Amino acid sequence: MSWPVYLRRYLSKRQRGRLLNLFLFALCGFILFSLLSTNSKSSLKQPLTRDAVIERGWHAIPDYTKQRKGPGENGAGINLEGTEREEADELAKKWFMNVIASDKISLDRSIPDSRSPQCKALEYDVNKLPTVSVVIIFTDESFSALLRTVHSVVNRSPPQLLQEIVLVDDNSSLPELGEKLVKHIERFGDLVKLIRSKERLGLIRAKVRGAREARAEVLVFLDSHCEANAGWLEPLVARIAESRSAVVCPVIDSISDTSIAYMGGSAGGIGTFWWSLHYSMGGIPPEETRRRKNPEIDYIRSPTMAGGLFAANREYFFEVGAYDEEMDIWGGENLEISFRVWMCGGSIEIIPCSHVGHIFRAGHPYDMTGRKGNKDVHGTNSKRLAEVWMDDYKRLFYVHRMGLKDQDVGDLTSRHELRKKLQCKSFKWFLDNVIPQKFVPDEDVFAYGNLQTVGGLCLDTLQRLENKGTIILGVYFCQGGGSSSQAFSFSKDYEVRREATCLQVDHKNPGNPKRNALIQPCSDATKVQFKHTKGGPITHVESGLCLDVDGVESGGDVYFTECNTEKATQKWTFQKYFD
Repeated sequence: MSWPVYLRRYLSKRQRGRLLNLFLFALCGFILFSLLSTNSKSSLKQPLTRDAVIERGWHAIPDYTKQRKGPGENGAGINLEGTEREEADELAKKWFMNVIASDKISLDRSIPDSRSPQCKALEYDVNKLPTVSVVIIFTDESFSALLRTVHSVVNRSPPQLLQEIVLVDDNSSLPELGEKLVKHIERFGDLVKLIRSKERLGLIRAKVRGAREARAEVLVFLDSHCEANAGWLEPLVARIAESRSAVVCPVIDSISDTSIAYMGGSAGGIGTFWWSLHYSMGGIPPEETRRRKNPEIDYIRSPTMAGGLFAANREYFFEVGAYDEEMDIWGGENLEISFRVWMCGGSIEIIPCSHVGHIFRAGHPYDMTGRKGNKDVHGTNSKRLAEVWMDDYKRLFYVHRMGLKDQDVGDLTSRHELRKKLQCKSFKWFLDNVIPQKFVPDEDVFAYGNLQTVGGLCLDTLQRLENKGTIILGVYFCQGGGSSSQAFSFSKDYEVRREATCLQVDHKNPGNPKRNALIQPCSDATKVQFKHTKGGPITHVESGLCLDVDGVESGGDVYFTECNTEKATQKWTFQKYFD
């Protein structure tokens, strides 16, 4: 007997009507549920509850209390010889790391615990801490480096905290990152989720894509060539639980790109920046040292962060503007989020008790070309940052990147509106309150600009890498203030200096009548002082020697020698003097 015949025979008309209404109600509910379950591209998924069931698969967590034997165990490096060494060197031209050594090392290898004894003694109630989504972006990454990152996170994270790992494949083309990767991560059940992008997003937009897909209360971003160390996650999450607007970073331990040895690191520095808007590191300022009661475990306030490894409250991350998605590929986004977080009421912090290893590579094993064939993504990204967040101080960026001043880098309206909506402070506030030790080349100085002498010559670094150590200074035809290599200041401390380096006399050969003019890292403890008035000599106070270009052509090295007030080659003039 069919269902329609059965219903007509055994149910009254009223009963049949009620049943039909019930069916239609259920159908509408199903349709509504389906619509709500399909998120739009820009919407955020709702956080998972702590007691949501996660199927963690069949992966077995290693017992790291037992001695492990094998290549690379306890963080040891792999030293290749013969043809393997030659092959590794050849492959390093593509990968910028030793992939043969990496492939020989277990994905679950043991590494030395680089935490301090005080950090190891800390205890956390993980059941009271927020849950975590670890977001890892990769594009054509070494298979073993990527999977060792994933394994280390799973192996060394409390299951009560680790809600999921979100892998975002940014349009990789390597075959091993296809079905082989899918098969491998099956061992983790639905703990590890793989999202494929059909087009190249670039690291910045891919991070936002991963963050939108994430479901836990805290986001942790990691590069795809890391190793999480023991107890790495708890201190990050605990600090965010204390301060919702804290964006926190682990101490980044070094992993050798040539041997894959885990070499450790220290929490002895902070993130800073160059006026060219490149990231740099600096020492912990005295005022921050005084603020921290326990230097072993207290967080370190850092003006900027490297950007590859950090954690944030998921809701706060989006409230404060996530990333500027009109920035392309990679570069500048770390300083943009650092300035923005500080200026808009948050903080960037380094957590000494959290350690994560990272392979520092000399280059990128993938194409860094942006949209419309843009080969200077760092420059265009940095201009977007400068125009939105640096106010009048963007002038110092353009000293380094004059060619970008008139370049179109897209619409900035939404980012300006974000700054207004969040009621963010000025960049001067950032300089005064977050990084007061930062030298501003054209403020609170006697003079600034190019330093000119006879023959149209100006003092010049000659593109020698002063950030690598001490260099010899030279002269070059003056560029009219358009060259950062010719930008010098005469400070109120009577130093002739640049952003972080200072003029010095070479003391190696004191009997030499001509001694090299050096530029070296500035020191608050031993300031190198000079005497100078407009159009006069640059006289080293300690030795009494004067800067001279007698006999030097453009591109040659300048020197210090005995002062002679009659020599035009010892007379110098800054581009601008201040009262």
